[in-house]
Amino acid sequence: MAIWATESADGKELTIKIQGRFDFSAHQEFRDAYEKANDDPTHYIVDMRETTYLDSSALGMLLLLRDHAGGDNSDIQIINCNPDVKKILTISNFEQLFTIK
Repeated sequence: MAIWATESADGKELTIKIQGRFDFSAHQEFRDAYEKANDDPTHYIVDMRETTYLDSSALGMLLLLRDHAGGDNSDIQIINCNPDVKKILTISNFEQLFTIK
């Protein structure tokens, strides 16, 4: 499991890429990815192209990101989900809280 964060040149967008299993063992690394951003992003992208699995703690971590990003006013996209990951997000009604592509 590995997590990378990349900021756009203007600092307004933060992309977080998750590789492997997204579970409780990723908690601190995921949190660091958005809390240690140099600027104050207004748009977040969580790229799950290489995410193989997520559990309930990962769902909780996504909710913490949402709170950090402004709650109901947050702008977060979850992109490139494989069918299993997308199914978990859909069953959890996360399409109500995030833009899932």
